[in-house]
Amino acid sequence: MTTARKILHADCDCFYAAVEMRDTPSLRDRPLAVGGSPERRGVIATCNYPARRFGVHSAMPSARALRLCPELRIVPPDFAKYRAVSQQIQAIFHELTPLVEPLSLDEAYLDVSEITAFRGSATWMARWIKEEALKRTGIVVSVGVAPNKFLAKIASDWDKPDGLFVIVPGDTESFITDLPVKKLHGVGPATARRLEELSIETCADLRIQPLERLLDHFGKFGRRLHELAHGIDERPVAVSRERKSVSVENTYHHDLPDLASCHEALAVLIENLDERMARHGNPAIGKQFIKVRFNDFTSTTQETGARGIIHARFHELLDSAWQRGSRPVRLLGVGVRLLPALEQRQLGLFDAASEAP
Repeated sequence: MTTARKILHADCDCFYAAVEMRDTPSLRDRPLAVGGSPERRGVIATCNYPARRFGVHSAMPSARALRLCPELRIVPPDFAKYRAVSQQIQAIFHELTPLVEPLSLDEAYLDVSEITAFRGSATWMARWIKEEALKRTGIVVSVGVAPNKFLAKIASDWDKPDGLFVIVPGDTESFITDLPVKKLHGVGPATARRLEELSIETCADLRIQPLERLLDHFGKFGRRLHELAHGIDERPVAVSRERKSVSVENTYHHDLPDLASCHEALAVLIENLDERMARHGNPAIGKQFIKVRFNDFTSTTQETGARGIIHARFHELLDSAWQRGSRPVRLLGVGVRLLPALEQRQLGLFDAASEAP
């Protein structure tokens, strides 16, 4: 008999801001954001709920956030402190189950299908996580409980802040039917607009679409949409996560006015990338890429295949990417996409074969 899967998605409410409010209680009831300085083109990393009522949200330029909420207090991030709190919360997860997949400092999936503690009740386990996290760290955690990762992540956001929402197997059908398609993982604003143009607003609308039509309009992602609309998500909770890329980027205090100044700034980024790659043991590379954001906030990326970091190729990519905007640049980034572990092992076998007598 196969045990029904029980997946938790735990997500700390406005994590960085929550840590700051915990450490400075006077900040608790006023609009607060953690992010960069507006004078230095900073962006908001996260904000508390009083700030959100003014329309402030993560990834918003700090200057715009202050225009929306003039009394907003913006504090610089302290990632060492956030990592320490995250480690405390992750330790609580591991007391419950070894099957923990961290997604970031403030969220993780847990597979508790085989856990017999709490009489095997995933709901009681979720409640215990919330109570222990608050008691040990002072941080509020919202938890979603469901038969798979897709639904658990939706559930954790369903009743925020301080949420605990459970989707039992018998309720998945009715829950999914009424679910807006914009709630589906991977459906961003552009995909949502295309779905709306096709008169697809809920998963019920999505279910009646022939798979072939979804494939025609969305390619491989059409199959994923079809599966999610039927509540299908067999992804396991991955205890170890394979790094897929290494990159560095910088937002400049003053726009880089022309291509020559971009090349000058690029050399510094490449040096930083070399150092970061060395810290990661110089893993095998499949591609190298460059990212450019212009002063009108449009962005572009350019990439090419590579078996190692070739500095001159980054400069060639910059030439090509810059031509797409031909205007001052506010952000530059460089990076590499790493070869999957399987391909690295295959390369090693071929290398060994080529050296054989």
